[in-house]
Parts: sequence; C-alpha cells; structure tokens
Amino acid sequence: MSAAPSTTIKITPEIVAEHGLKPEEYDRLLEILGREPRICELGIFSVMWSEH
Repeated sequence: MSAAPSTTIKITPEIVAEHGLKPEEYDRLLEILGREPRICELGIFSVMWSEH
C-alpha cells in the first residue's frame, strides 16, 4: 500500500484574503499556532472568526 502524495499549499496573502481574513487576523493566527497554518486550519479559523 503506497502513501498518499503530499500536497502542500503555500499560504499566500491572496489565499488569506480569499478566506476572508485580514492581515492582522492572519498574524494573530501565526501567533496562536506558533507556525504557518495548513490550508485546512486556515479554513477552520476563517469560519470560526467569521461575523456571519
């Protein structure tokens, strides 16, 4: 059985904006995690911090 290929998405300012996060919010996320988030984590935080 072979392992699934690793897909790493580089988090860019454009991706952060597409997720509806402001640069300050992304900076706070980096502070909380102590590292860059994975794309899934970025999505989770963007939903948690959404005003809607």
